[in-house]
Amino acid sequence: MKKIIFGKRIVTSIYNTGIVLRALSSQTFSEMGFEITPEQYLILDLIIENGALYQRQIAEITLKDRGNVARIIKILEEKNLITKSQATQRRRIYKISVTEKGRELRDKMKPVTENLRRTFAKDVSEEELTITLNTLKKVYGNARGLVKLQI
Repeated sequence: MKKIIFGKRIVTSIYNTGIVLRALSSQTFSEMGFEITPEQYLILDLIIENGALYQRQIAEITLKDRGNVARIIKILEEKNLITKSQATQRRRIYKISVTEKGRELRDKMKPVTENLRRTFAKDVSEEELTITLNTLKKVYGNARGLVKLQI
């Protein structure tokens, strides 16, 4: 019974929740006139929080393939939100840093993203959030070791 409930309800619910949260974030960003998508914001925020990162590190942290990360970085670079600097003598290894414009945009967007998170968690108790997070960590751990990502 446990596996049937997990397969039919939980996986679908996790997937659908992710889609709706991403859609609401995109809609909100658009309504606020922000020039980047939630995925681009995630990477911008990640670099600010961690300091300059290599593309490979960004891919590992976000679980995105290198091609997707490279496209997002290119877009952020074209918008002058980040810079790429050659990290070694090897041509294709870059360290990614945030520009002042990128930092200002993230600072402007941060209250909006925090408000979105509060909206997502409305009417959910701390205990429910803790149980959900712990459960998702276990599910993630069960699946993560089996996935072969192109990072």
